[in-house]
Amino acid sequence: MNERVGLGTIAREWGRIGCVGFGGPPAHITLLRRLCVRDREWMDPDEFEDGIAATNLLPGPASTQLAILCAWRLRGLPGAVVGGTCFIVPGLVLILLLAVLFLSGEAPSWIRGAAAGAGAAVAAVAVRAALDLVPSSRERAQGRAHRARWYAYLLAGGAATVAIGPYLVLVLVACGFVEMAVRRVPLAPRQATLPFGLGGLGLGGLGLGGGLVALSWLAFNVGALSYGGGFVIIPLMQSEATGQGWMTMGEFTTAVALGQITPGPVVQTVAVVGYAAAGLGGALLATLIAFVPSFAVVLAAAPHFGRLRSSRAVQGFFDGAGPAVIGAIAGSAIPLARALEHPWQFAVLGAAALALLAFRRGVVSTLLGAGALGVVAALAGLTV
Repeated sequence: MNERVGLGTIAREWGRIGCVGFGGPPAHITLLRRLCVRDREWMDPDEFEDGIAATNLLPGPASTQLAILCAWRLRGLPGAVVGGTCFIVPGLVLILLLAVLFLSGEAPSWIRGAAAGAGAAVAAVAVRAALDLVPSSRERAQGRAHRARWYAYLLAGGAATVAIGPYLVLVLVACGFVEMAVRRVPLAPRQATLPFGLGGLGLGGLGLGGGLVALSWLAFNVGALSYGGGFVIIPLMQSEATGQGWMTMGEFTTAVALGQITPGPVVQTVAVVGYAAAGLGGALLATLIAFVPSFAVVLAAAPHFGRLRSSRAVQGFFDGAGPAVIGAIAGSAIPLARALEHPWQFAVLGAAALALLAFRRGVVSTLLGAGALGVVAALAGLTV
């Protein structure tokens, strides 16, 4: 790539992807590949595929980090900052506008119905997200002993989500280090930092205080620990958002639905939690803190991606933490379903489960359909 790409071009193209990137990471990856490999030929196909593989090894939202990495590849630090910011901001603006609308205590009944309908489908979305991650993760478990550990990590993550809530992150990290120990990966000081010091991050539920301190720590954990797919932020946020009194469980499921139907990374759901906790300032603070790890990790690791991918420590850690994350995502469906308050919501959940799991419909279209059913319920006079 000999062409020097202008920051204005990066801002325009990455901003466009941020505006039209409905559908989560698969859509983001497709749009970035089309732009950087096919249309502009800024990167060769192998380099782009290596970028996908490398960012999937990092903690944080993988598609956001891929967007940052591609922009870094074109213009270094300034390109990474401009590209990453322009990728994030359009979805952030939209989700905050929707948060103001849907979380308003004076919203009309049809708005509350749409929120309750979309929120009712979130438990099915969690199951679908987990199932989509299973095949590639299970393929990495070679041999009977490794496959048995894979199932053990999966069950541990699911049980932790249901039973211990805010302490979930400790279980995810522990599974990673157990797998490293089983493989006898040496924990020399330099190697011990290779899994990004995750042992010191997962303390969001250990009583650091209320208000902005708790919100900041929650946002940091979300940004630093959302490996394995953006949906893992749901069990990470669930107990804290409701336990702190920032949101009801119904409002939380609405926040999750908004994160799914807006463009950009799903991690932006944390902005809705921040808005519920401390208004617009809380939303912006939570967003900033949640995305700082993505920029920091990519910029620090980009020059060393080749060594990162071949590291036994990194591979071992994620082979343990990965299935635990999948279990945590699936397990989050239980408290999400328990939070439903009205009989008609269970019917919407059943319909969403059929659409997502049996007919393999898209997540965005299913959530929009569930929201429409909620509007019908409200107009029919049902309690919303």
